[in-house]
Amino acid sequence: MTLAELGCQPMAVCLAETLQNGLGCTRIDPPAMDPVARLETLAPHLTGRWGVKLGLCALEATGFRRLCATLRHLAPPLRIWDPILAPSAGVGLHDGGDLRRMAADLLPMGGWVVSPNRGEAAAFAGLPPEAIRSASIEVLATPWLEAGAVAVWLKGGHAPGDQVQDAWVTTDGIQLLEAAPRLPGDRRGTGCLLSATWLGLRLQGHDDLSAALESARRLRNRWDRAFMPGGIGRPMFTPLALPQEAP
Repeated sequence: MTLAELGCQPMAVCLAETLQNGLGCTRIDPPAMDPVARLETLAPHLTGRWGVKLGLCALEATGFRRLCATLRHLAPPLRIWDPILAPSAGVGLHDGGDLRRMAADLLPMGGWVVSPNRGEAAAFAGLPPEAIRSASIEVLATPWLEAGAVAVWLKGGHAPGDQVQDAWVTTDGIQLLEAAPRLPGDRRGTGCLLSATWLGLRLQGHDDLSAALESARRLRNRWDRAFMPGGIGRPMFTPLALPQEAP
């Protein structure tokens, strides 16, 4: 839906099946249908400027390696990996070791932007939980670059303080992005929304940094429009109305 809002044509390939409601996710299973077969079916449509967002993934190791081999062959021009340890609410899925194994299969093909939050980055680096708030940007981002990421978009929401500030990290250095006041309350799906928005903006012609900045601004602008289905659970983002064609 996020990509459609930005005028892009979304084509989804399921990498995990979940059992969840507004209160949280209670179960995550591998998909019933082979995602490689789904991706190969879409291949004739993948021409010109297109990209891939990799998010919640419950594939076993062999299946994930097959997926990576297929992506390597298809060579998407734009690539972003949101390395999810667990949904915002509910059961966990991966630990740091799982993310490191996934990175070893995915990132060496090149071109991947990785967009972890500080918790995911700390787990990937093998750091203790207190590092989520205390570790430096360099310590949290460097392991992803060493694994092959072209850039790390480190989300700052889990850092202490009243301001939230992301960082864009490459082998050339660290660039701090726009700082903004921390907004009240929690939301479900922020990481997914940010990475999908980034991909959509890149498809529209934004560069890496401007897409990250604009994605964060758009998230803040719709923060108060989150809702709780049935009045229970953590608020989630409602789809925005699609633009209507002029008569």
